[in-house]
Amino acid sequence: MLLIIEYDFPMEMFIYGLGAGLIIAALVAFYFSLKIGKLNDAKNKEVQKYKDMLSDRMELEAEGLKKVREENEELKKMNENLRVSLLALRDKPGRKEMQRLQILQKAADRLTLNSPGFGPVWQAALKESEDEFQKVYSGFLPFIKRHIPKPTDAEVVDVQEGGNS
Repeated sequence: MLLIIEYDFPMEMFIYGLGAGLIIAALVAFYFSLKIGKLNDAKNKEVQKYKDMLSDRMELEAEGLKKVREENEELKKMNENLRVSLLALRDKPGRKEMQRLQILQKAADRLTLNSPGFGPVWQAALKESEDEFQKVYSGFLPFIKRHIPKPTDAEVVDVQEGGNS
């Protein structure tokens, strides 16, 4: 036994239902598209904010890097000027240094002539001093040792010209 039920459903009702459903679906779609649009706007604003922050930071870092490079170039120039000045001062001693050198040379010559046995000792001391001087300028000895002499136990002897014969 089959039971067949007939519905008396007019086509108009179907079209009205379909139309109402489509209208509701269009309203829901429109509502969600507005909501997604607002979310996209917020996302775009945040992305733009981050882009602005990044560009500001890059500008600041570029300015800082430029200043560091300029300072580095200035320091290189100063370093070169100081190196040249140091070489000039080392190669051209002043008048006082030349006078002192002449006095010391004259005293060494007198000692060599007047004191037997002084020559070989003097030559050894001179060789040691030259070696030490080279070590200071090549960097093996500290720079400060060159400028601050060590106290010695040497006795000061008063030598008068005119001869003690």
